[in-house]
Amino acid sequence: MSVITVITAQNTPHGYLQRQARWHPVEIAFWLATLVPFFLFPSYLVLASQIAITALFALSLDLILGYAGIVSLGHAAFFGVGAYTAGLFSKFVWGEPISGLILGGLMAGIVGYAASFIIARFRHLALIMITLGMGLLLHEAANSASWLTGGADGLQGVKIWPIFNTFRFDLWGYTAYSYSLVVLFLVFLVTRRIINSPFGLSLRGIRENSVRMPALGAPSHAHIRKIYTISAVIAGFAGALLAQTTETVSLESIGFQRSADVLVILILGGAGTLYGGLVGAIIFMVARDQFSGTTPQFWYFWIGMLLIAVVMFLPNGILGGLKMLTRSWRAKFSRGSA
Repeated sequence: MSVITVITAQNTPHGYLQRQARWHPVEIAFWLATLVPFFLFPSYLVLASQIAITALFALSLDLILGYAGIVSLGHAAFFGVGAYTAGLFSKFVWGEPISGLILGGLMAGIVGYAASFIIARFRHLALIMITLGMGLLLHEAANSASWLTGGADGLQGVKIWPIFNTFRFDLWGYTAYSYSLVVLFLVFLVTRRIINSPFGLSLRGIRENSVRMPALGAPSHAHIRKIYTISAVIAGFAGALLAQTTETVSLESIGFQRSADVLVILILGGAGTLYGGLVGAIIFMVARDQFSGTTPQFWYFWIGMLLIAVVMFLPNGILGGLKMLTRSWRAKFSRGSA
């Protein structure tokens, strides 16, 4: 095989996807770092489990916002559906956590698939209003059905069995963090595979220009419905995890505030990077924990300042800014060595 053939193959879409699919040392280091709380910060394992769940939720939003360009202000609807499904299932039917987790994701996926037929028809401002309206509708539906969901008092009486009848959910968070981290990693592997596939490449094209993509053989509406459904399933997993690790479901899990928070998290970390939601979740949750401890009434002020600073100086989020700095450093190094 000639050098020209190799270079040509590397610059094809297939070659690009192969390069993107390779694991980088920084990625491996990131996932190894998720084990650090077990050894250095055991008193923060409950917070770490919340971070893992929030990161999973942010990952679901990144699939539709960062890669397909679907802006959603009602994504907590699927999070709440997963949470209430897992909570009600464990309370009235079966307390085994893995089956409840799967059922929560499945139910959220059904709701997401039904909504995707509407979502695929609209873009931009109309899409924002539609997703916001859908979220508010489901929030009020959960509030009105207080006989089932507990309404503003939350769903009580959720009892989760030990995982594999061995690992009991403890007060220190060892099992909760382990369980949440394993689910996050497994879902991340699936989403990474999806993004680094021809389907993921089509999503990027739809984000840039959804009108021209059908001319290239990529049905925009069908692809949007697929990724929206997948995103809803992942959000449902996150909601089910929260219900199972806390053994309660509050109305806040399906509220607008959660949708707004996860959007802030994604903007902080950087949309369209897969790791942006994960990094953003770590920064947001740790900052919230620290700020709420020092100024409980005004901690959102500091979050707002952080968000403004990131948007002003790092428009593509923290990971996007780091990528720009890395490229600039490499370019200077290349010119210096030449």
